[in-house]
Amino acid sequence: MKYYDVIIVGAGVAGCSSAYFLKEKSLKVLVVDRAGVATAGGSYAAGAFVSPKIGKGSSLQTLTNEAFEFAKDFYTEHFPEHFKQTGVIRIPKDEEDSQKFFEYEKYNSSTHKWLEENKLKEIGIKESYKSLFFNEAGVCDAPKMCKALLEGIEYVQYNVKSLTYENKMWSIGEYKAKKLILATGYENRFFDMRYMGVKGTWGSRGDYETKLNLDVSMHKKISVSANINGIVKIGATHEKESNACLNCGIDPLKDLFREASGMVDTSDFKPKEIFCGMRSGSKDYFPLVGAVIDVPSMLEEHPKLVLGEKLKEKPKKIDNLYVLNGLGGRGFVFAPLMGKMLAEKIVEEKEVDSRVNPDRLFLKWCRKSPELER
Repeated sequence: MKYYDVIIVGAGVAGCSSAYFLKEKSLKVLVVDRAGVATAGGSYAAGAFVSPKIGKGSSLQTLTNEAFEFAKDFYTEHFPEHFKQTGVIRIPKDEEDSQKFFEYEKYNSSTHKWLEENKLKEIGIKESYKSLFFNEAGVCDAPKMCKALLEGIEYVQYNVKSLTYENKMWSIGEYKAKKLILATGYENRFFDMRYMGVKGTWGSRGDYETKLNLDVSMHKKISVSANINGIVKIGATHEKESNACLNCGIDPLKDLFREASGMVDTSDFKPKEIFCGMRSGSKDYFPLVGAVIDVPSMLEEHPKLVLGEKLKEKPKKIDNLYVLNGLGGRGFVFAPLMGKMLAEKIVEEKEVDSRVNPDRLFLKWCRKSPELER
């Protein structure tokens, strides 16, 4: 048997970020994944844009922008070779949307400036409206970033079929650890975590070879990256399917390419590679970071939870089991801060931010989930 402090199941950006911060705290970590490091799922298909969220100051926007500030500083300091700070231009979709942008600016503390239409045309952007430019934003090379996060950390390609917990140790095949983290994305085969409401959204993106002089990234309805080493990334679709990329036909990126062609000159774009994968999101779109509730025990000990009973204590947890999931379409924005937060929870027993603690969803699920008996 091989022994570790922590085993992480899942080698997307969530699992890799957790591993990085746990290693920083001198823990012996093993990461396992059945497919490889960022070779499936949302991290594989990610355009990996790292930019702030605009809006009218919702709590989700506030958290996203806190994560953005942390992520861009983290990537710039530790992995500048895999994070290109191209800046990102947020372009209004139409006249009505352009009026909203002036309201949005009040709620954005990230460094930004306005770009007039004539400046956008100089850059090579077609007909558009006055737009917001976030110069500290950028784009990650998703697989290279994930592999860099795992430098010095043991990784094994392994298809986990069962998990056991005996004598205060988790076992996966020949590997044992005191603690276990599930960073498995939209898939969950091992525990009852229905209360987290994890759902999959299928995304497709394309990489195109081009000589287009484009040194800034942009987002309108879809995202178009700067030209980095002769490649422009266009993404991503948001299809709410659960099993497969049902829209991948003869030309799966037709709609994306059409949108991109309305933004920049795509006349010499040659498709190089197509990426498809399922990203995971939570019921309320906030990340899921922390311990896992022992749902069967809670429902057995508190059968009236489904009728609205209030809990006088914290929900019972499964021993030494944690989750980092639900990062949605902003995985490379959220992952560093969430990974740091989980490492502090595990090593220092620091309370997880209530905005991302999965406990927030449990009681509401008990009361409103249609599959529970009343």
